[in-house]
Amino acid sequence: MPRLSAISIENMRPRAQRYAVPDSGCRGLYLNVYPTGRKSWSVRYRFAGATRNLTLPGFPPLAQARMAATKALAAVVQGKDPAAAKQEGRRTDHARATDTVEYWAALFVERHAKKHTRLNSWRQTVHVFDDYVLPAWRGRLTHDIKRKDVRELLEGIAESKPIMANRVHGVLSKFFKWVCARDEELVSPVIGVERPAPENVRERVLDDAELVRLWKACEAIGGREGACIKLLVLSGQRRSEISHLTWREVGNDVLELPAARMKGKQTHIVPLSTQAATIIANMPKLVPEVPQPDDYIWGDSPVGHFHRIKDQLDAHMGDTQKWVIHDIRRSVASGMARIGIPVPVIEKILAHRKGTFAGIVGVYQKYSFAPEMAVALQKWADHIERLVGGQPAKVVKLRRQ
Repeated sequence: MPRLSAISIENMRPRAQRYAVPDSGCRGLYLNVYPTGRKSWSVRYRFAGATRNLTLPGFPPLAQARMAATKALAAVVQGKDPAAAKQEGRRTDHARATDTVEYWAALFVERHAKKHTRLNSWRQTVHVFDDYVLPAWRGRLTHDIKRKDVRELLEGIAESKPIMANRVHGVLSKFFKWVCARDEELVSPVIGVERPAPENVRERVLDDAELVRLWKACEAIGGREGACIKLLVLSGQRRSEISHLTWREVGNDVLELPAARMKGKQTHIVPLSTQAATIIANMPKLVPEVPQPDDYIWGDSPVGHFHRIKDQLDAHMGDTQKWVIHDIRRSVASGMARIGIPVPVIEKILAHRKGTFAGIVGVYQKYSFAPEMAVALQKWADHIERLVGGQPAKVVKLRRQ
């Protein structure tokens, strides 16, 4: 039995099949040489009446390999199986690697958020994990996250961004609920942790004068950004539904918004007023007069960076009470009601599933209201056009019951 040395190990050449060379300098230690030229160390021993083989990790120098072999054989004398211990360590390492917050977060985004929530929703979920959760908890196990950790994370965010802290709370609540459904030993640490900031239901509505200033501000900033905000005013749809509009979703005088992009997960048909159809028709095509179905109507990308657009609008609107883009949708609903459009028609335009069409009514009422929606949206667009043109708005007198 040869006594191995650094030089003899270096000179070992590969053969057609793997072979093992024992080391007389250390009982049970073998040098394995593979056909590819790769080399490794293994320790052979008997345990519980059977021959066992322990492969040493990596390829340490000879002296370190002998020390590792001696340590393994000492464990055998003590009644321990080093190969079994190594396998258990691997299982433990794998279990730890698949229990980290980042591991479960990636699964949550791919298997739940992207499949079961709208585009903007799962993008916000990714934003919450990437910018707030993972920087604080990366490398930690989900089982190690306690209620105290959740509270400290949310309170830290709430110091400068209270509403964002609420959004993080919402994402974490859904995340741990989803993980708990797949790990019966885990208890959600979000249970019992309240949202860190109060949120008031917004009631801001732009009046007719403000809608005129908004429209003229859209004309001032121009481009696809101005056109997008105008289409929000004329249609009453959500920002994400209009900003991501593609040519596939533009039909004959209607918008056909697919269920995947709708909050209620139902296809929504929105009739286009003459003014709204003109805005869409005037958008430049990527390939002149040959738009592809999946092209955005706004160009090579959806309209984004609404905080910048809002700043530009504010600069042109002058002294206006604080408002946000989503207030446009509420303003459209209120304005339509003010000019005499029935509430059920307004709710159909907005794709509301509550209110008039909640409960049993929503189950049995399947009339589309398409003709009424078309008339209402054209009436609303004409109203906006008259306002912008300086003509007095028509006042609808309600009959006494």
